[in-house]
Order: sequence, then structure tokens, then C-alpha cells
Amino acid sequence: MTRGSPLTSVFLVPSPPPRLLRVQRAIRVQVCGSGSVPGLLVVLQLSGTKISIFPEIPPLLFGGERACSDIVSCGDKMARCAVWHVLLLGGLLMAAEASNDFFTSIGQMTDLLSTEKDLVTSLKDYIRAEESKLEQVKQWAEKLDKLTAVATQDPEGFLGHPVNAFKLMKRLNTEWGELESLVLKDMSDGFISNLTVQRQYFPTDEDQTGAAKALLRLQDTYQLDTHTLSTGDLPGVVYRSTMTADDCFELGKIAYSDADYYHTELWMAQALRQLDQGEEATVDKVTVLDYLSYSIYQQGELERALELTKRLLRLDPEHQRANGNLKYFEYSLLKQRKAEQEEQGSEQGERAKKAAPVNKGRPKDYLPERQKYEQLCRGEGIKLTPRRQSRLFCRYYNGNRHPRFILGPVRQEDEWDRPRIVRYHDIISHHEIETVKELAKPRLRRATISNPITGVLETAHYRISKSAWLAAYEHPVVDRINQRIQDLTGLDVTTAEELQVANYGVGGQYEPHFDFGRKDEPDAFKELGTGNRIATWLFYMSDVAAGGATVFPEVGAAVWPKKGTAVFWYNLFASGEGDYSTRHAACPVLVGNKWVSNKWIHERGQEFRRRCGLDESE
Repeated sequence: MTRGSPLTSVFLVPSPPPRLLRVQRAIRVQVCGSGSVPGLLVVLQLSGTKISIFPEIPPLLFGGERACSDIVSCGDKMARCAVWHVLLLGGLLMAAEASNDFFTSIGQMTDLLSTEKDLVTSLKDYIRAEESKLEQVKQWAEKLDKLTAVATQDPEGFLGHPVNAFKLMKRLNTEWGELESLVLKDMSDGFISNLTVQRQYFPTDEDQTGAAKALLRLQDTYQLDTHTLSTGDLPGVVYRSTMTADDCFELGKIAYSDADYYHTELWMAQALRQLDQGEEATVDKVTVLDYLSYSIYQQGELERALELTKRLLRLDPEHQRANGNLKYFEYSLLKQRKAEQEEQGSEQGERAKKAAPVNKGRPKDYLPERQKYEQLCRGEGIKLTPRRQSRLFCRYYNGNRHPRFILGPVRQEDEWDRPRIVRYHDIISHHEIETVKELAKPRLRRATISNPITGVLETAHYRISKSAWLAAYEHPVVDRINQRIQDLTGLDVTTAEELQVANYGVGGQYEPHFDFGRKDEPDAFKELGTGNRIATWLFYMSDVAAGGATVFPEVGAAVWPKKGTAVFWYNLFASGEGDYSTRHAACPVLVGNKWVSNKWIHERGQEFRRRCGLDESE
């Protein structure tokens, strides 16, 4: 059965409201005419610069909210709403150009906190204005309450006083009109205007989905259960945050939209547990059970799916889809048991039973070394024997008696032997790090990879970060860093690529990859004209509270981030052949903010600095 295709006369698949990508607003316009004429809901869907218009869509799609505060009746208010329509459309068009992939960089996400703080300030101003208006109305009501209480006891006697008669005429003719104007005065203009302007910088559906999938990635990589994540009980956490049942439901729904029933089950079950504990939420148990029972059914657990469907029907006996599912599950289970009874005792039946497909577990993965990679990220499976460990040393290194380091050598530590990976301690100062970050922040863009077939740079789901490139001429600090790399490695950096600065996002990672171009990628760096990437220099510009290691799955090595240090390794043997043991990855950042910068050094210019060997693996 294909996903989303219900069986004949069985309402099987939960039907959540469709998600329109990049829909920022819905504009409801009341059509003028006689009698009760239904309105038209115009939805603008942006895809690049293309605008599509859709007819009436259930308000549930937009959380039941209307964009223009309410359906505006024909007449003197239509012009006012038309102005808002223009403002909203303007916000939509600006938002089309503002897809920033916020979730791929923690550094740039910090700007969103400032935006939200500004909106909160604006909201408080609006609340104060409304409270002031209500206070004036309250004072007016209290004054008139006392006045009418006295006046109605002896109306003729009260109005026998000419001043009272005059003031009654004045109140009803003038003051009640002023009160009406006060009550009708819209105090929200300032807040709505600010919100409209700021909305162009808001995250998109892609950001929300990306952040949700990052949580699922962290859950799998670091083997965290849903309770640990929902309670925010993570290592190294300073600002603890919990997840509501609605948050858990949203995660499950995003997994469901990808036909990832394994994670759908985990998060729907967590949402249900929190609801069972009495937590108040927007989502109800019936909806959660609908998703949960179907995701369990898709994983082959028919009996559990049936039990949950029965529980759903106890809460909502008229649920149409659940009633259909109940009949189907009971029929399927009866058929399954009958087949087992018929086959009982036969070897063929036993084999068939053992071979019955089980869909339980994580979805199939495209990455062959996923298990090994994730083990290393958790600090497991590191393959360094005591004998090999005894051959790794720390030393003071002067760059082969380089004049800059003879009197002030640097601390060098062996991290791994094959391939040789060395770490340099205190090799970049805090001031230099901050300068590099400030130069890079305005230029950070979603990190790309080179398509091995087309050679075109493109974004990829397995590289979640933003990067920027800094040239030596742009700032003395960058030039000084480049010179330091050359002095310590002995390699010419004039043919190297510019300094790349990267900041990782929510669950930021870069799955296993090679830095050098393989034989099946002959044109990988052809446009540079500087040969292959002979070596990699990687600066760690921040400490990471949890996660974020650089791992080498082929050899079982893991290098952990430490601010102010750098690691260096050769990607090519001296013969120029690629060293496939240098395949490496940046593990997902569990807690913290990871900043790195790297220098990819190329072959051109190294002819007399690193002489060619005669053996391919030399």
C-alpha cells in the first residue's frame, strides 16, 4: 500500500491539513453584494518570484486566524482593509526574498532573539495603550453608574434641576459619541505595523522543518530518548528548556510528512504520555492517537494499532476514519491468525513466519558507515590500541627551526598516527577569533557542496552550516593567520583557497566526506588551476558543550573541539595519490555553538616543499 492511499472504503490515513510552503498570510475579502454572500479566501503561495492563487481553503490551515482581523463588511471600512491588503502583500513579497536558512547557523539565529525582543516591547506598548483606554472607559462607566443610580430614584425631581437636564442632553448628544470613538479607536496600529515590517525577517516553514529534523538527528546520533529531549535534560545545558505536548506532536507530524513512521511513533507516544499526565495542550488525545495508531500499523504491529484505535473510539465513538480502521484491523488480524493456524506445524509455515517483514526501526539510510560514524560521535568505537597510544607524543614545535618559532615554539600534540593528525594548542588568540567572526558574520551563507557529476555548488541536507570566505588582503589578522599556517606546515599557502569560516546550526553537521578530489572527479578543482587539495588545516574557534567532534570513520578516530586549537592532516600521500583514510565528518552539535575556520592547501607550489614519493601509499 502506498503512503496516503487509503484502502477501498476504509479511511485509514490521518489527514492533517496540507502544509503550503512559504505561505506567509491569508487575506479574506468580503465580496460586496446583496444578501449574505460568501467571502473568498485568497492565499498567496510564493515560490521564488511566482505567485499562485488558490480558492477557498479551510481556516484550520492557518490556525483559524484571519489576516485582516476579521471579515470586513462592504462600506466605509473597505478602503481601510484594502490598505492592509497592500501592506500584507508587500510583506509577502519581501519575505520571498528573505529565505535565510536560519536553522543552519546558530550565529545568525541570535539576530532572531533581538527581533523577538523588539516585538515583545512593541506588544507591551500595545497592551499599555489598551489598558489605558479600558481604564478611561471604566472610569466613565463608574461615574455614570453612580449618577444614574441617584437619578432613577426620582427622575422628575432630578431633571427638575436645569443643570441636570442640560448635562443629560450634553452627555447623550456629545459625550456618548466621544466614548464610542474611544472604544472604536484601534490601539494596535503601531504593533501591527512593526510586526509587518519584522515579519520579512522571520524564519520560514523550511527553517521550522529543518530545526525539527535536527532534533530527530540528535536523538538518533546520541541515542537520546524522547523523555530526555522533551525535558531538556542534556549534558552541558545552561538554559534548560522543556517541550510541550504540542511541540512533541509537531515533531511527530513532521516525521509523518516524510513517511518516517519510526520517529512519528516515538513523538506521538511522548505527546500522548504528557497528555495522559494532565498537561493542557491545543492538540487532543484523539488526534494524537489517530497518528500513533497509523504509524504503528505501518511498522507491522497490527495488534497494537488495533488497541490504540479502540482507545481512540472510546474517546470519540463517531470518529469516521477510526471506525473504518477498526474494521480493517480486525479483519486483517483475523486473517493473519487464520493463516498462522493453517500453517502451524509445517516447516514452510515456520519459515514464512520467521521471514515475515518487520518495518520497525529507523528508515533505510543512504550512508553505509552511519553506525560507525554515530558511534564515534558518541565517543564509542575509537580504535587506538595502548601500543599505538604509547607512540603519540606532545612536544614544543618550532616549524623546522623557523625564525618565528625558535624562541617561541608552539605546543604540538599527536592526535592520531595513521593518518597522522596533529593538534596545535593556543595557535589562534581570542582577539583573532573575534575579528574573524565579525568579518564573516555579514557574509555567512548556506554552506554548499560540489556536485560530483555536474561540478555545480549546491546545498545539501547532510551539511547543516553557513560559511563565508575571507581573503588575506581584507584584514591584517587574516593575512597573519595565513602566514602562521605556512610557517608551521612548511607549505605554500599562496595557492591555497581563501580562509573558510563556518558556523553550525541546530544539530549542525557535515556527514562523512573527502576533502580531496577522487579519481572519478577529475575536474573537481580544475577551475582553480592549483591541483588537488594536498592538506587541510582546521581551526576550532569555540568550545562546544556537547557533540561537534571531527571523526574519521575509516580509522576510528575522533578529535574534539577546543577553542584556540587547530588540527592538521595531509589528504594526499607524497605520491599525489589520495589517502582514503582521511574521510571525515563533523558530528552534530548537541549543545552549544560551533565555529570553525579552515584552510585547504593545494598541490601547486609544493613541488619542492613536499617532494613526491615513489610509492603510491608513501
